[in-house]
Amino acid sequence: MASSSSVAVRELPLFPLPDLVLFPGRRLPLHIFEFRYRIMMNTILQSDRRFGVLMVDPVDGNLASVGCCAEITQFHRMPDDRMKIMTLGQQRFRVLDYVREKPYRVGLVEWIEDQPTERDLRPLSDQVDQLLRDVVRLSAKLTSQDIDIPDDIPDLPVELSYWVASNLYGVASEQQSLLEVQDTAARLDREAEILTSTRNHLAARTALKDALDSDG
Repeated sequence: MASSSSVAVRELPLFPLPDLVLFPGRRLPLHIFEFRYRIMMNTILQSDRRFGVLMVDPVDGNLASVGCCAEITQFHRMPDDRMKIMTLGQQRFRVLDYVREKPYRVGLVEWIEDQPTERDLRPLSDQVDQLLRDVVRLSAKLTSQDIDIPDDIPDLPVELSYWVASNLYGVASEQQSLLEVQDTAARLDREAEILTSTRNHLAARTALKDALDSDG
């Protein structure tokens, strides 16, 4: 179901980004310098300040079919007409068709949300939260750095699943898969797998480091 403030299907200007996936609730700063996208942003600023962010595969150039709507929250025009904007991720969408390609892409999109569930997701989200904290703690120990637990980790399962997904670095294809999942439990389950693997890897390296330090 779309939110009450949105129609179920609408036209949306589309902004492709290589190897970058935007999630709901996450901020994305952008530097707009291409002429066609300066036109796009000027047009958007005169309407509802919303556009769609789609990941583009840097190898084959294919655009993802599922993306996240971004809303411009701040903007600054440079003297040479470039723009710096700050955006905030809103709803996810699926591209149904392309309305036009030039001067920039405009798609006909439908909003998508996670399927409702009767399952209590709190235990699963608590597990993911704890795994995340373990990873941060082990990373800090391994690198001998003070790494603070972020203070903006959400409590609610859906928001937590987006937060974790957005903070997985160097795995854009995995992030895209998580963005497309319409089941909160399935997204949290996959994140628990990723974080467990990362934690175990860091724990093994930390144990080896401790052993070498004690021998020294």
